[in-house]
Amino acid sequence: MVLADMVVFTASLFLSVWLRFGGDFPARNMADITSTLVWALLGFVLVSAYSGIYVLYNKTRLDLVIITLIDQIIVTGIIAAATFAGNWFAFPRGVILINLLVSTVALSILRIIVYGIYRKVRGDNRVMCLTVPDHESRAVRNFLSNRSPRHQLTHVVEGNYVAHLREHLDEYDSVHVSDQIDSETRRQVYDYLLEQNKEIFLTADFQRLLMINPNIMSIEDESIVLVSPFKIPGEYDVLKRASDFLVALVGLILVSPIMLVTAVLVKATSKGPVFYKQVRITKDNKEFEILKFRSMAANAEAKSGPTLATSNDARVTPLGKYLRSMRIDELPQLINVLRGDMSLIGPRPERPFFVEQFTEINPHYPLRHNVRAGVTGYAQVYGKYASDFQAKLNFDLLYIKTYSPMLDLKIGLQTIKILFDKVSSQGAEEEGTPELVLPESTVVLR
Repeated sequence: MVLADMVVFTASLFLSVWLRFGGDFPARNMADITSTLVWALLGFVLVSAYSGIYVLYNKTRLDLVIITLIDQIIVTGIIAAATFAGNWFAFPRGVILINLLVSTVALSILRIIVYGIYRKVRGDNRVMCLTVPDHESRAVRNFLSNRSPRHQLTHVVEGNYVAHLREHLDEYDSVHVSDQIDSETRRQVYDYLLEQNKEIFLTADFQRLLMINPNIMSIEDESIVLVSPFKIPGEYDVLKRASDFLVALVGLILVSPIMLVTAVLVKATSKGPVFYKQVRITKDNKEFEILKFRSMAANAEAKSGPTLATSNDARVTPLGKYLRSMRIDELPQLINVLRGDMSLIGPRPERPFFVEQFTEINPHYPLRHNVRAGVTGYAQVYGKYASDFQAKLNFDLLYIKTYSPMLDLKIGLQTIKILFDKVSSQGAEEEGTPELVLPESTVVLR
């Protein structure tokens, strides 16, 4: 897929040259275009890889088009920067703009075709969920609500697990095993599934997260697993802070016109201050004031006290709905990044009131404060905005355990995609979860 992409991208670039000049290619222009091509291809492959375009199992066709458009806008910037850095000023600006349109269309078509072939060859992954009777299974609900058609929930099993696994062996490809099932039964289930070479899905609880990226040691004749703490290595932390400062500084300069217009609109459309300040918790449990453009009424919590934002929150102003949906209300947080209160990528900062509550429920919650809070993060890209704090905590701890500068780059690129995702901009769910209704195609076994 990468090789096919490179061929189509190169062909699109030269097609753009033809559309700009016809059959008469000026030699000087072509020399600079050819010189830029290597850097354009390198940037194209890196941006595509880290935007997640080559991971197809959790994508829809619309995802492919949106990611392709975002990637090509970034690559267009890379081409423009390369022509400047290499003094290849004969690279026509018109070709760069034409190529943005041509390459986006051509790559989208190619990727949709490849996606269709992938779906046909790989087929659907038939999933069987093993849960316990009368237990609301998050896994069942998530498989049913998953927008990607790759995983299809075919069976829900509430008892006699091994017997049903044997009886329906040819009707599933993967099995999600609930931690609510007793340990001895789970061991029997694992043994059977491993014997049959079936995939096993497990919930990423704290103990499993703890075992990520271990060091294997041997002392005499004993093999020992050395578990690393939930911390970012010191050298990475310094690099992360330096890049945060530079990107935030450039970002503030670029978005300053948008921030100026937003400030005027907030002041003109509702009473109260332009900026909303609120105490949050960041690295080492330090408190700081987060900055946002005000999207709620000025006295939103005067009577209710601290309350998590919800979907269709009545406290949000008409302008605030648009600011939130486009994430414009978050732009002042670049100032927090400059100050060192926050990082561009990291766990979203929470209020002290809720931190105390969540810590009482889960004593591991403060581990997320081993790194600076972030403007965006792993949970915002791979989870749902409306997920509960336990699910978000798992994402945050996974981010810390697997941290690398490349992971930050990947999350940053994929954050752009969720700006187009209406679900990701919603608040937490209202109280009460709708009753889980299984489709007729899902078999329930007891």
